[in-house]
Amino acid sequence: MVEKQEKNLQDLEKNELDSPETDKKKDDNQDNNEQENKEDEADIKEDQSGLEKLKEELQTKEQRIMELENLIEGLKDRHLRLQADFDNYRKRVTREKEEIYTTALGDLIKQLLPIIDNFERALDSFKSANLDPKYYDGLEMIYKEFIGILNKNGLEEIEALNCNFDPNLHHAVMKVEAEGDEENIIKEVFQKGYMLNNKVIRPSMVKVAVKN
Repeated sequence: MVEKQEKNLQDLEKNELDSPETDKKKDDNQDNNEQENKEDEADIKEDQSGLEKLKEELQTKEQRIMELENLIEGLKDRHLRLQADFDNYRKRVTREKEEIYTTALGDLIKQLLPIIDNFERALDSFKSANLDPKYYDGLEMIYKEFIGILNKNGLEEIEALNCNFDPNLHHAVMKVEAEGDEENIIKEVFQKGYMLNNKVIRPSMVKVAVKN
């Protein structure tokens, strides 16, 4: 009895496996698997395509970054050159302004030197004329103020009397026989010499002791 029931169960299972419905389910499962495989392949292709696009975009951006970096370096170099040119220009302008100022000041003071000479002659004349000392004191005060202003602007009197003769500073207009060790010593100053900012603008006119 049991064997018969088992046999009937096996026959039933076989019939179900061999039935059209079972075959249809197999076909459906196969179709579903194929569809899923196609979808997976499509997804893979889509992912690969997207990856390629990302790579291209990345390469493009990297190229753009390199171009921008080169541009920045070029701008930095140009900025440094412009800064150097501007510094040189500023130094040149400053130097030219100083030269113009020095030249103008020198020309002006050269024109004032005869006035200084006349001031000193006037003081010597007043001193020996036995006039009212007030006139002499007033003139001397004006002279000192005048010389003080010129000294502040770089004017210096060249030392000459009893100094060694220096052709760079002195101009010998007369010679006298030297006595003892006085050779090349300045014995008299006919006209004072002056320097402006360590540059001779008028040499001293002097008499020099020489040995024949």
